[in-house]
Amino acid sequence: MREINLLAGYPEPSSPRYVGADIRTIENRIAASYRGREFFDGARDNGYGGYHYDGRWKPIVKNMCAEYSLNNESSVLQIGCEKGFMLHDFKELLPNARVVGAESSKYAINNSMDSIKDNIVHCEIDDLPFSGHEFDLVVAANIVYTKDLKGVIDCLKEIERVKKHHSFITLGSYENLREKQLFEWWTLLGCTVLHRMDWLEVMKHAEYTGDYKFTDSKTLKLTESLKG
Repeated sequence: MREINLLAGYPEPSSPRYVGADIRTIENRIAASYRGREFFDGARDNGYGGYHYDGRWKPIVKNMCAEYSLNNESSVLQIGCEKGFMLHDFKELLPNARVVGAESSKYAINNSMDSIKDNIVHCEIDDLPFSGHEFDLVVAANIVYTKDLKGVIDCLKEIERVKKHHSFITLGSYENLREKQLFEWWTLLGCTVLHRMDWLEVMKHAEYTGDYKFTDSKTLKLTESLKG
């Protein structure tokens, strides 16, 4: 396992994100849990607040291609690809590469980019319909920790099973209880948000050997709202 930041160039919040117990409520979490229209294109407190392509994954795709020496003969799988924005950027940079997405939301697939829609497979992230050692790179950004702990372990094992060489994942984490509270106020779908040391134990248990990056309250610029 290796901790590495391949998200350099991804747009950072320009101002603090205010969170609190009364901002994202259980009603918002219920709406988001379906990962349908409300989550992707509904109100901001229910999810993205309108999920549209803006090219923000381009520098990350370039980072990955350089780090893992990907070329037009490579194969890439993104787990939890949503509307296919990262897949589109991979295909644009490597037009002859095999680029595949795995996505559990039918809404996201139906509203994905035309350039990549036919490359997306409807499935759960912890039960992938692919053969062993099928992809040079498997990417799972902001999706692994949306499963419960058993689902997380199964997902990590599936990543190991289908990859040939490389994988990169992001994990919702914290280093102290204050950070934990901020992240839990923020996340709508995060089921398994763990201390960094606990994540290392989980990855070791699942025999995950790839790369990872922690996402936490600091990277998200979360701060407690003074309202209420």
